[in-house]
Amino acid sequence: MTVPAKPLPTEPGILAFHKRCEDFYPADAVDAPIAQQRQWYDALCAEFDQPSPAGMIREEAMVLGRIPTRRYRPARVTTETRLCYVHGGGFVVGSLQSHDAICAEIAEAAGAELISVDYRLAPEHVWPAAFEDCFEVLKYLLRGNGPVVLIGDSAGGNLVAGLVLKARDEQLSGVVGQALIYPGLGGDTSAGSYVEMAEAPGLSTADVLYYRDVYQAPQDNPYAFPLAHADLSGLPPTFITGAFFDPLRDDARQYAARLALAGVEVRFREEPQMIHAWLRARHMSDGAATGFAALCGAVADFAGREATT
Repeated sequence: MTVPAKPLPTEPGILAFHKRCEDFYPADAVDAPIAQQRQWYDALCAEFDQPSPAGMIREEAMVLGRIPTRRYRPARVTTETRLCYVHGGGFVVGSLQSHDAICAEIAEAAGAELISVDYRLAPEHVWPAAFEDCFEVLKYLLRGNGPVVLIGDSAGGNLVAGLVLKARDEQLSGVVGQALIYPGLGGDTSAGSYVEMAEAPGLSTADVLYYRDVYQAPQDNPYAFPLAHADLSGLPPTFITGAFFDPLRDDARQYAARLALAGVEVRFREEPQMIHAWLRARHMSDGAATGFAALCGAVADFAGREATT
């Protein structure tokens, strides 16, 4: 029997990025103890750090005395809208530092203040700890001056999608946009891209199942599995970007389509040569650089609008 070839992109930049990732974060990392996974992930993230934009101010703060956040204020701020970034990492790894350079560059590109959230991680803190932490930070920001745009990658995209739904359901005003970057939204792991891209570089379907198992979110909760939410109407303008070589690809496709059917303003991109976590390849890969520019452009546009919700 012929063994099917693993799906692989052909762009040299993203292939070089993936090779460097595997040097720091092995493909079977989920089989290692949690502490080891976090050590590998921190080393990986540090490998792709970039110099901070000139004049960028960072400030640490605790929301409600217990949720660590980091505020980024670029030298040139052009809007009162604030950005809120929720990092990825399968709900298991990631921190303020892991996404520091990404947050700084988005804040700089958008000309907006950005707040990054250091939510509690699984398995020490399972669902709904991470979601509750992020929602408390969102409510805190909405009590301040100006509207908010939410941004999240991977697991962070899952959290952002749920946060926006809950904010709508609780009639909280001020969320004027969301950007979901290769989000995991609770799709059917036995169909579509979860089968086609089961062995994709950077993230496998087995990895997705592992992270879901560790997170322990109930499958009937629409904030944890946003694709299961029956009503997607009344949500703010949305930017969604997926990667073709990613088991989560169809989650992005399906959510974008459902949002459009619900009358939501949605911009959808699928990066044809990208793999999961391509955000970190933005300085190595032409495709990632193009995708990152599109993300920053959408965020800047959302942040430049006046609050209407």
